[in-house]
Amino acid sequence: MFRFARIWVALGVLLGVWALSAIRRADERAWVRPLGTRVGPVRILQFYASVGSVTMGQKALLCYGVENAKSVRISPAVSGAYPSPNRCLEIVPERTTHYMILAEGFDGRVATQSFTLPVLPVIAPREPVNYAEMD
Repeated sequence: MFRFARIWVALGVLLGVWALSAIRRADERAWVRPLGTRVGPVRILQFYASVGSVTMGQKALLCYGVENAKSVRISPAVSGAYPSPNRCLEIVPERTTHYMILAEGFDGRVATQSFTLPVLPVIAPREPVNYAEMD
């Protein structure tokens, strides 16, 4: 019996570690929050474009704000997105695009919001009419 004591102790420790890892904590205090963040669920405070529509090749600002977020993802992928209560990123969409933000909270919950930014084609300027030549 004592010959196998090490094996039994090792199996007991392994079983204990497995049991602890299997327990999922739903408590909000399960994650370490940065100083100054309020306790509560993740919220999207704002998500919009600086203009209602853009012409092909034109720039716009994609603005967002989140609260109690551990991470932020914007689709289609926009570089430079991170949790912030007020942030704007420059975008140049090539076609009408549906943007979606996904914010994950410290408690594992997710908040999403979306909007569509229309992209209008470039309209070529018309030739001016010279009425003097019409006579």
